[in-house]
Amino acid sequence: MNIPNELKYTKDHEWISFDGETATVGITDFAQRELGDIVYVEVETVGEILDADAVFGTVEAVKTVSDLFLPVSGEIIEFNDSLEETPEDVNSDPYSKGWMIKLKVNNPDDLNELLDSDQYKDLIGE
Repeated sequence: MNIPNELKYTKDHEWISFDGETATVGITDFAQRELGDIVYVEVETVGEILDADAVFGTVEAVKTVSDLFLPVSGEIIEFNDSLEETPEDVNSDPYSKGWMIKLKVNNPDDLNELLDSDQYKDLIGE
């Protein structure tokens, strides 16, 4: 199971990386394995300012649809358009090609409330 140390995680299995003012968000390797083959990612919240834990989109797998929850509050500034053509990138490369949104973070200190890689490993029993 791939759980990069440099990322932060939520209890809902989203990951976030932060670079200055912009964060990138996706779902974890654990989440994509649990969901199975991902066939569609929908994000219709670009341009919206949402609170932490708000639903920013959905991910659809062969047998289920799951909500995507925002790790921290901020403005969604970009959706990974390549997922429209190749949603399976979330399965094959969840931390790179399979990223879902970019976010302008309201308060960078909010990232301190998220799980680090060791805490996330404990959560999923790794």
